Order: sequence, then structure tokens, then C-alpha cells
Amino acid sequence: MLRSHTCGELTTAAIGQNVRLIGWVDSCRDHGGITFVDLRDREGLTQLVFDLKNAAALFPASIDISKENPLKPESVIEVRGVVAPRAPGTENAKLKTGQIEVRVEGVKIHNVAQTPPFPLDEIGSEKVNEDLRLTYRYLDLRRRKMHEAMKIRHLAAQATRQYLNAQGFYEIETPTLFKSTPEGAREFLVPSRFNPGQFYALTQSPQQFKQMLMVAGMEKYYQLARCYRDENLRADRQLEFTQIDIEMSFIDREDIYALIEGLMKAIWKGARGIELQTPFPHYNFKDVMNRFGIDKPDTRFGLELKDVTDLFKTSGFKVFADIASKGGTIKALNGKGLAEITQGELKNLEETAKSMGAKGLAFIRVEKVDGKVEWKSPIVKFFSEEEKSALGKIMEIEEGDIIFFSAAPEWTKACEILGKVRLDCAQLLIKRGKLTLNPDQFNFLWVVDFPLMSYDEEKGGYVSSHHPFTAPVDEDIPLLKTDPLKVRGKHYDLVLNGFEIAGGSIRIHQPELQKIVFEEVLKIKPEVVKSRFGYMLDAFSYGAPPHGGIAPGFDRLVAILCGVPSIRDVIAFPKTQKGQCLMTASPSFVTDKQLQDLNIRLSDEVLAQMQK
Repeated sequence: MLRSHTCGELTTAAIGQNVRLIGWVDSCRDHGGITFVDLRDREGLTQLVFDLKNAAALFPASIDISKENPLKPESVIEVRGVVAPRAPGTENAKLKTGQIEVRVEGVKIHNVAQTPPFPLDEIGSEKVNEDLRLTYRYLDLRRRKMHEAMKIRHLAAQATRQYLNAQGFYEIETPTLFKSTPEGAREFLVPSRFNPGQFYALTQSPQQFKQMLMVAGMEKYYQLARCYRDENLRADRQLEFTQIDIEMSFIDREDIYALIEGLMKAIWKGARGIELQTPFPHYNFKDVMNRFGIDKPDTRFGLELKDVTDLFKTSGFKVFADIASKGGTIKALNGKGLAEITQGELKNLEETAKSMGAKGLAFIRVEKVDGKVEWKSPIVKFFSEEEKSALGKIMEIEEGDIIFFSAAPEWTKACEILGKVRLDCAQLLIKRGKLTLNPDQFNFLWVVDFPLMSYDEEKGGYVSSHHPFTAPVDEDIPLLKTDPLKVRGKHYDLVLNGFEIAGGSIRIHQPELQKIVFEEVLKIKPEVVKSRFGYMLDAFSYGAPPHGGIAPGFDRLVAILCGVPSIRDVIAFPKTQKGQCLMTASPSFVTDKQLQDLNIRLSDEVLAQMQK
């Protein structure tokens, strides 16, 4: 049964050869006794020609083509035949095999397919409900677009391994069953049969294991690691995902930047044949927040925020003046060319601002009325002519613009409000054809100098901005006990087109410093520190090297490479937003015997559901 060729390789050089092909019927066209079939496999299409006047000689005796069609789309067939040139004018320049056809001399039918529940061509399948595609994922994956996504994922993985191997890294697997660390994201718990009442947690990341590998002297480690987080799902989040997990010893931040820029070049070259330009630009956290209102900015378009706090400290507009005079922040954004925005769209932007903590969204439309450019807004009457003139220069205001404002006692909040409005404005400009984002434009950048800590109002204490193993900038260490919010971390994010695709840091490697962060800053009780991290502090006391690492999100990388908005389209068997695999109908209830083996007693409510 071994095929002599794939369906994507025959050319005019093979004319006259006897060949054997096997694959799926992609399409079938009856031309009055002569039937044309496009045979498909992973590598492409080949046109087959069947002379059905000689059907008895072509098909096995068990097949009666007058009663059944063995050439139905998605059926699996094997053919023998001779390669011939296509008739002049019928060539297909889009296919490598488009100059030839195979004139069939014999057929073997391996499987006659049912009619698929949805079309598998690219145009028809894009209109199909995603739940239906996921229920029949094995059919969905036959589509050329999905095949290409799986191929790019494979090529990206191979490029990753080849590059890191060449840099002297060891690929080392770490355990999936770990211990629970409740201070992180929500975990998946796995009961232990050997230790009744005790549980493993599926690893959220190999963070602690890879640090132990550095203590163990491995120096350069990586793996394409499977990670698990019980979080709400969305387009860029799955319960189980893959990251390129990397850790190195005896390095600083600059070494990480150079390594990862080289890795991105290798991946883009290996998967897409694209040459990236390096080095990537660096932005500090305060700069990106001030300019873009977000720490993962999309720099493919402008619409940058401006600080107008000083302009309104003595303004007649009391709302702004009170906030500015008390140390708050006022930011402004020019929605270039969006003065024509509808009331519905404006209402949506206001809801966006409110979702970020704003009480409303102040704005100024700049329109021409009776031949004169006017500023139209309820707040303009409170502005002096000097304020209007200064604002016009700062914001470069022209006819057709709309200016949005955010004002908040906290600098971060004022930035974040307009940062989200900025992204919505970009979508409105795209909708109007005034902005085009090229999917093959890849704007990489590094964001650095994050604050090591932030303050959580609900918890009433400090929390790590990245994770508690992140090292503080050396000169800021004395501030840990006096003013933690001023401490910068040796944390870095790699951002691409508005997505954080990698995050990492230089780690704390001194047990004394790590203990200060745990107990004196994060206020984790000593007994809890000992229970959860005691082995790590012990390991650090045996000569831990300076080390650091990073973990690019592999699924998001591949999604960007493929130009698709959802990582579900680059994962072979993803979960839905409810965390379900529709193809296998999981999760599912288990048997009483399984529960008894694990010494687990379920609630009466859950038992009633299982009985149903």
C-alpha cells in the first residue's frame, strides 16, 4: 500500500510514469462519463481522471458505481495510473501539480465517507459555529488552514530546539505533579491514592524546578513545558498551554535579551522564512504607561497619550483642577479623525472607561460648523483661552479630531483608562478604513524596570508584580523594608503587536534576601514559608549561582505567526470557554469505585448529578 508519491509533488518531469497515490477525495466533478477527482493528502492536491465507461476495469468487483458513489468527498482511496499533461487551457498555476493529471487505471476503496457535518473548504468552514468544528475536530484539522497551523507549530518547535541546542542548553523534563502553592493562580488539584487526604497540584509553570536545576549546576536548561491554570478561558488563554521554559546561570539581563532575540529570529526564519531585525527596542515601564496606557503596547499605530496635568492645576474646570492640585494625573488622547463617531460608539467608549474605574469619559469634538472649526463639549466652557491654546498645541488638534480625557488620583489608573480607550479607538479607525494593521508587521519590544511590588487594596498588603522570586535592582534593595513600591525589579517582558509573548526575570539567589521578600514584604508567615519554600531556601544555602530566565508563550507565538486571533486555532485539541473538550465529551463524571479508591466523598448534590 506504500504510495510512490504524495499528492503534492508530481510535475511535468513525471509525465509517462506509473504512479500510486493514496489520500482523501477533496472534490469530484462529473463531466459526462469522465470524472475528475482532486485527491488530497497532507502535502497537496493531485487531479485524477476516471474514465467511468471502463468502470468495471477500474473498480473492484464488489463496487457497483450505479448504486453507490465510492468517490464521495472525504472518502479514502488508493489509485494506480499514468501521469499525463493537462489539456491546454486547463492548467492550474496555483498548484505545484497543476500542469499534470493522473489517468487512473485501478482503484482501491479504503473507506467511503459519510457526508461531513460542515464543509471543509476554507470559505464554507469559516462560517461554521466553532463548537461544531471542535466537536468534529478530526475533520476540522483536515482543512488546509488548520494543516498549515499545525505545520507552523511544528516548525517553530523544531527551530526552538535547534537554536537552544546550538547555544549549549540541555532539554530537561520537570514533573507535572507538584505541590499546591495557593498564592498563585487557581490550580488543578490531583488526589493522591497513596496519601489519603493529600493532593498534588498540576504545575502552573516549572518555575521552582528550573531554579533547582540552576542550583544543581545544569547552567543552561530549557523545555517545551506543559503548564496548567484553572482560569477563565478566552481567545489567548487555555487551561493547559505550552511555554518555552528557559533558565540560565551566571548571566544578567542583557544576556537574556540577546538570547531571546536570537531565538525569535530563528523561529520566524524557520517557521515563516522571515528575517527579523534586531536588537529590539527597549522601553521602561513608566514610559510605556505614560505613552500607551498599557505595559504591552501595540506600536504599529500612534494615538499616544499625553500628560496634561500641569495645564489644569489652576483651571476653571474644577473636576480637573482638584485632581491635578492634589497630586493626581490627567491624561489626554487625540482620536485622530474620529470626530464623526456615533453616539452608540461614544457610549461604548464610555463603558470601556468605566470598566477601568473611570466615572465617565470627558471629550471634545473638533468639527467645522458654518465654515468655522469649533470645539464641541460640555466641558469647553470651563477652559480659558490660554488653556485651549496650550491644549491645542500639546494634542496637535485639527478638524475631525476628538480628544478624550482621563483624570484619577492614581497615575496608573489615569493611564490605564485611556490605554484601553486607545485600543478601542484603533478598532474604530480600522472599521472606517482609516487605519490598517499589517499582520506581517512584527513590532517586537522589551519592557523593563517594572516595579517589584504593587499594593493590593483588597488584600491590604504588597503583592509581587511578577513573582516572589524576582530579584530587585541592586541599588533599590535598601528600600525593600522602607518603601517597597519604589523598588524596581529585574523583570522584563517581550511584547509583540500588543501581546505579551514572554516574561521573565533575574532571580533572587541569596536565601537571606529571599526570606526578607517572603516574610517582611509579602508578609507570608514563617511557618508557611518553611512549608512551601523551605527546600528552596535550603538549596540556596548550598551555593546557588546567580541565575535568571524567561518563558515565551508558545501558543501565542504560533497564533501570531499564523495570523489568527485565537490560540485555539493553533492547538490540535483545545478546550472551549467552558473548559470542555467537545470531541471527547470531557470532563466527565467518574465511577463510585474510582472515588472509593481515592478515599473521596462527594457532596449529595454532586452525587445526584452523577446519577442523572
